[in-house]
Amino acid sequence: MSLLEVITQTEADAEAAEEGGADRVEVVADLRAGGLSPDPRVVAGMRRATSLPMRVMLRAKTGFRTNGPELDRLRWVAAEHAEAGADGFVFGFLEASGAVDASATTKLAEAVAPLPWTFHRAVDSAVCADEAWPAIEELAGLDAVLCAGSPHGVDAGMESLLRRAAAYAPLMLVGGGLRRKHVAVLTAAGVDAFHVGAAVRRRDASGASVVDASLVREWRAVVDASCT
Repeated sequence: MSLLEVITQTEADAEAAEEGGADRVEVVADLRAGGLSPDPRVVAGMRRATSLPMRVMLRAKTGFRTNGPELDRLRWVAAEHAEAGADGFVFGFLEASGAVDASATTKLAEAVAPLPWTFHRAVDSAVCADEAWPAIEELAGLDAVLCAGSPHGVDAGMESLLRRAAAYAPLMLVGGGLRRKHVAVLTAAGVDAFHVGAAVRRRDASGASVVDASLVREWRAVVDASCT
């Protein structure tokens, strides 16, 4: 069964994602920073606006490194997000060496249990993907890995994604510059979960970037056609 996840920032985004046929939303703040933790009050409002599952970003700053005090703050905010209606989370960290920071990631995974979580695109920046993926796969509570195959997006990472799909397709949630033409190729390799952001957004009358239900609907049709 296919999955279409849409990046959202507001109640209106969540409503448009649901209207367009998304299966799940990822809730973030500050898209220009690559997605940071939103205000729990925003999550609560979005929970009232949509019945879709919501995965909330746990990330305090750009980049993929963290430290003890920051983890403490993220554990605290995760509890607030769960109380506000989050169904799961998105996080993941790297060490200074570029290896997966299993210790820090495990601490946050334990804090959000039993809710599921996605390891975000830090995997694309790991120094050795062949070592990173097995390390990530062992983390408790994980049920998805958001990946593009390259820090530069799916176009640059397609070869890596197709190679990785042989072993990890059930975990792969592909996003990051995903285009419609990519979906059929990835589906043929066994991938059935897709993540879109800019591709389903437009500028409204005020110039704000908002999720467009009609664009979500078009992506829904592309994913369904490729996965049947």
